[in-house]
Parts: sequence; C-alpha cells; structure tokens
Amino acid sequence: MKSLKDIRLSMLDLVAVREGGTVADALAIALRTAQHAERLGFERYWLAEHHNMSGIASSATAVLVGHIAGGTATMRVGSGGVMLPNHAPLVVAEAFGTLAEMYPGRIDLGLGRAPGTDPMTMRALRRDRHESEDDFPRDVAELQRLLGDAQPGQKLIAMPGAGTHVPIWLLGSSLFSAQLAAERGLPYAFASHFAPRYLMQALEMYRHNFKPSAQLAKPYVIVGVPFIGAPTDDEAQYLASSTYQRVLGILTGRRGQLPAPVEGFMDNLDGQAKAAIADFLACAVIGGPETVRAGFQQLADATQADEFMIVSDLFDPALRLRSLDIAAASLRDPVAS
Repeated sequence: MKSLKDIRLSMLDLVAVREGGTVADALAIALRTAQHAERLGFERYWLAEHHNMSGIASSATAVLVGHIAGGTATMRVGSGGVMLPNHAPLVVAEAFGTLAEMYPGRIDLGLGRAPGTDPMTMRALRRDRHESEDDFPRDVAELQRLLGDAQPGQKLIAMPGAGTHVPIWLLGSSLFSAQLAAERGLPYAFASHFAPRYLMQALEMYRHNFKPSAQLAKPYVIVGVPFIGAPTDDEAQYLASSTYQRVLGILTGRRGQLPAPVEGFMDNLDGQAKAAIADFLACAVIGGPETVRAGFQQLADATQADEFMIVSDLFDPALRLRSLDIAAASLRDPVAS
C-alpha cells in the first residue's frame, strides 16, 4: 500500500466562468484559490489552455501563469498545459523564459499535443499550418534546445529563455506522450481528470521505457483527479452536480458556463447519460473526509502516482476552498481525516 503522505498535492485550474459571473470574477477566484492552495502546502498550480469556450477563461495561459505566480510566493506555477500545436516553439520559449526570469525556480512548462479547441479555432490560431505526427516530438526538442544553454554558433536564441532550463512536462490522455516522455526522460502527467481510459496502460509504458535524462533521473508521474470534498458524502454529491452538468454539456456539445448545483441531478438522467458521465469521471474522488481518504488511497495503490493534481470546480468559491482543505488533510493526516 502506498502511503498518502508520500504523494504531493497540486491543482489544475480551468478558470471556470460561473453562471451569473464574469471573466474578471473567474480570474479573481483563481488567484484566491491559488493563494489558499499555497497556504495548504500544494506543490504546484497549473492553468489549462482552452480556446473559444464561453465557460473557460484560461486561453492566454502564459499571462495567467504570471498573474498567479505574482500573487503567490513559493508554490510552483505553470501550464497544464500549453497546447503546442497552437504555438511556435520560439514564442513559447520566450514567454516561459520571461516568466522564469521573473519568478526563478517556480515555473513549469507542461505541453500538450492536442489543439484544445475546435477545428475552426485551431485554424484561427495557426492559420493554414498542417500538423503531422512528427511535429510534436520535433517541437518539444526545439523547446528543450531554446530553454537550455545557448551553444557556440547557435543562431536562433530565445531571449529571454536561453539558459533558464524551465522544466518541461509532457501531458497526455493516450499512449503517444507517455512513450515520448519516457524516451526523453521527462516527467509525465496523465489527463485522467477527463480521459481516464488509458491511464494504467500509459503509466506502465512510461515507467517501463523511461530513460534517465539531465532533467530527471527516474520516472515521475502526476495523475489528474476530479475532486469534490465536503463534510458529508451527500453534500459532496450535491456540489458535484455542477461538474456533472458541465461534463454532460461537453459530451453533448452544449458547453457553457459552470452551473449552480442541482438537487438530484443524476437521478433525472437516463442510464446512457449516467454511464457516459461515470466514464468521464472514472478517476473522480467525491465525498466526505472518509470517502475522500479511501478514494485517494485506492487511486494511489492503483497508479503508484508521485503526485495528484486535482480539478475541483465548485460553483461556490468559498466551498471550493473548503474542498481543498479536505484534500490536503486527507493526504497530510490520512488516519485522522
């Protein structure tokens, strides 16, 4: 059994815009949440890149990383992730190199292979560029060069960026990035907060094929966890109905702002909808303190994760902070919690 005390705790924020709220509200909530997470001893706080979605305000990811890093003092802050097909590697290196100079030793660069949006928006982001399977590994390698020490005769230098050695993480929900992270000796984060199907296969592939590198001597795994904590299981399920509604909207193509919780929401769905939401949230930990501890322990034993990165989208910002308290307590003092 893996001890929960050995697992680091972090958070991924989609910067949800709540129904009746504004983007400015969402940004302010994100900063307060990050400051609370830092006080609780969270390892890192990541922001996710999405575009053309009315309920998510994290499209300018590097800007938000700077905003959160500037409002905190010690916690690592980064992207979870930058969707590399949307950007030229040089631009990413310069942005995160600048952040690294502003906040030394605190910036992470998580990279994803998906565009994080719809085809129309993807074309707007990168115009007429056509992606191939070889592009992502090549772009990752270019970023590693640009963020590393400049070499004699090197003509393309990221300024800022060169010599900052911003840690690169590979993110994924399939086996492709797991294999690439293993080959490059990079830390790996699996997106089990929304696509858990290949979690165990990806972790096995990553660990089995891992090759030590200058950045990392042995495999390091983050597992994404949808999380809602409350004083009781019943209240947690009620609060989680905001997430259930959001997931159903994603699955049916009706995305929107984060809705208020609804009593008995799941009870009014048909079996197919319930099953689809359950598949999406297969790695979720939702409940009161004892249920949370048991859920985290089960996930720790199954994955042997080094770190849990929770996604905790509650409609009420104050109850979201309370949810983080419960998560931190369950890992810090698992017996008492």
